[in-house]
Amino acid sequence: MSKLCTLLAVSGVALAISSPAFAETVTLAAYSGIFQDHYTKAVVEPFMKANPNIKIEFYGMPNSAQMLGTLRAQKAAPQIDIVIMDVSVAKAGTDEGLFDKIDESVSKNVADLYPAARAEGVGGVAVTFDNLVLLYNKEQVKTAPTSWNALWDKQYAGKVTIPAVPDIQGTTLTIIANKMAGGDDYKKSVEAGIKKLGELAPNVQTWDPKPDVYTPIANGQAALGIGWNARAQVYADTSGGKLGVVLPQEGSGFQINMINLVKNAPQSAAAKTFIDYALKPETQAAFTEEMFYAPTNSKAKISPTALSRTAAGAMDKMIAIDWIAVAGIRDAITEQWRRRIIPLSR
Repeated sequence: MSKLCTLLAVSGVALAISSPAFAETVTLAAYSGIFQDHYTKAVVEPFMKANPNIKIEFYGMPNSAQMLGTLRAQKAAPQIDIVIMDVSVAKAGTDEGLFDKIDESVSKNVADLYPAARAEGVGGVAVTFDNLVLLYNKEQVKTAPTSWNALWDKQYAGKVTIPAVPDIQGTTLTIIANKMAGGDDYKKSVEAGIKKLGELAPNVQTWDPKPDVYTPIANGQAALGIGWNARAQVYADTSGGKLGVVLPQEGSGFQINMINLVKNAPQSAAAKTFIDYALKPETQAAFTEEMFYAPTNSKAKISPTALSRTAAGAMDKMIAIDWIAVAGIRDAITEQWRRRIIPLSR
């Protein structure tokens, strides 16, 4: 073999070794849309820069239910390594044997997570906290409301938009309304909350806002509504100052997204490396700064500006919602909505 051929052969081997095609590829299933855009920017791309031999392929899906269905279909031969999904759906996946347990043997950062980041019977741990907020159109509501009671104000009759159950925004509002109405333990009864929401119904323009709850309020089709803080903050920034976001004085409740390691994942070792990175205080802080989800790592250092736009600075105002318990009563709550709340709207 000529010297040139030898050099080319050696160069070819070196190129093959360094080529991204030979890197481990971890498939991460999580929410599509703006979550995917911002999580990729704040977490995925920095991770790949720090770990050039691991590629993260983001498989975006619209909701946790679809993720669970995909995992069920792949159970015999998983193609997904990591899933970020709602805690109640993660519980169902854990019960079905779809996830391995994430503990300090997977990531030492687990020890620094807030207590609410771990749910009994769930294999994964929380990677983001979000919370329900009050949304308002600044042109129609001149003074920023401070209470959930603004939704019941008769001057906004026909101008309120609410994502109804089974969407968990509706479920969360039920628990908040139950507390406002003097209900004791939502796990035993939400009767007080159902009655209060029945009184709200005549104000509601739609229970199924399209394409989402944020757009019709920002463009003035509706005056008030409810939504998730992280998305609301992003849409507020792009609304030209028309969308307002408030954490009401009565408090709110966390929606929890768990990061889960798929059992028999094809790239389990590399997946654990990503999970460890996702739970680091620095990574948690980066995503909070990017999209205003509250961090689950207690050691995350957040700027005062970002902190003021999350519930991280108001943990004492959060209603402790046991989403695993709520999963057991969700169907009953949905039935009450369909019978006693939705039919009362205009």
